Amino acid sequence: MTPTFGEKIADKPYQSRFGVYGIVARKNNTEICIVQAPNGAYFLPGGEIEAGEDHKTALVRELHEELGAKATLGKYLGQADEYFYSSHRDTYYYNPAYIYETSNYEVLGKPLEDFNHVDWFPVATAVKKLKRGSHKWGVTAWQDMLNQL
Repeated sequence: MTPTFGEKIADKPYQSRFGVYGIVARKNNTEICIVQAPNGAYFLPGGEIEAGEDHKTALVRELHEELGAKATLGKYLGQADEYFYSSHRDTYYYNPAYIYETSNYEVLGKPLEDFNHVDWFPVATAVKKLKRGSHKWGVTAWQDMLNQL
């Protein structure tokens, strides 16, 4: 069963927004990268899958745009669905989030999107800061996978 976060309000129209997100870690998996949007909210690096993209292509593009970096996609951690309202876009969204671990993180240059703030936090701190339940779930799934190795 797919974990689901947020509340789906029965009389509201929802726009589907399929997204792919990566767990980007360093310091022997003790810190992860999260992105702070201009509104102050924190998210995992990643974003919407555009027309014609598969998960890998979309996440590689998003990491380049948001982090100015590339990474190798590792294990697929799973899907978690989220219902939310964006006051910025005045839209209700249904957001299936596909979460991957990454490895071989390498900075290529400055992020292409200069309006976000990129930061590294200890894993527990990052989980507390993340806005989306689906992203918190993804980090927990990643930690569970690491503990099984």
